[in-house]
Parts: sequence; C-alpha cells; structure tokens
Amino acid sequence: MNRHPTQRLFATAAPGGPTRDPATGRRRDRGAAAVEFALVMPVLLTLVLGIAEFGRAYNVQTTLSAAAREGVRTMALQNSASAARTSTKSAAAPTVILTDGQVTVSPSCPAAGTNNSATTTVTINYTMPFMTSYFGIPPLALKGTGVMRCNG
Repeated sequence: MNRHPTQRLFATAAPGGPTRDPATGRRRDRGAAAVEFALVMPVLLTLVLGIAEFGRAYNVQTTLSAAAREGVRTMALQNSASAARTSTKSAAAPTVILTDGQVTVSPSCPAAGTNNSATTTVTINYTMPFMTSYFGIPPLALKGTGVMRCNG
C-alpha cells in the first residue's frame, strides 16, 4: 500500500463530521452542490427578475416623458387637443399603448400675441403591470408630463 504517513488507515470520522471514502480517502460530498444550489437559486432568481422589472419600468417612464414632450409641442404649435393626443399616442407606440383617457391636455393656448407667457401641459397617467407577479406587487403608476410655452 502506498500511503502517505499522515493518511489514516481506516475511514473513521468525528461524530457529526464528514465521512471519508475508504477506497480513495476523499470526503463524501454527494448532494452538497444540489443543496447549495437550492439555497442560492431563489435569491439569484429574485435579483435577476428585479433587475429586469426595473429596466422595463425605466424604459416605460422615459417613453412616457418623451411622448408627453412630443404631445405638448404639438399642442403649443397647433393649439389642438386632439392633435396633441394623437401625437402623444403615436410617440409612445409601440412601447406603450395609450388611450385618450390616459392623456390629459390643459389648458388651451390663447391666440398668438395675446399672452406670451402662457403655457400648456400634457400629462400621461399610465399603470404599468409587472411582467411577473412573482411577489404579488400591485401595478406601478407612472406619469409623464410635458410643459411648453404656447405659440412656440
């Protein structure tokens, strides 16, 4: 037998300690990787899903802000609430599908030259459902607002 002098002859283990394989002298770690994976996987999955949801919410928020800016620009130049709503909805698509009820335009612009400091506002209220209802979190209420001086 070619044994190292510090190697034990018998596979005895301390009470509660790991056992050793008598043929190879190695520790028996069968199943340890599966247990570690089972403990780490929920945390890792939660982290990845949280990152994905945050990225999606950020994307929707920036889309809403850009769409509100486009809608208020149309309102300031054309003084038409319906044109502003149409412009807002087309700017948000295809990332966000908006309805007329989610787009608020106020107030109308006065006639050119009467009030140079008047402003108009377009506000979008959107409720973003989460991709996963993993935690049972209610949908996120997002808001995009654009303000511009009337008549350019």
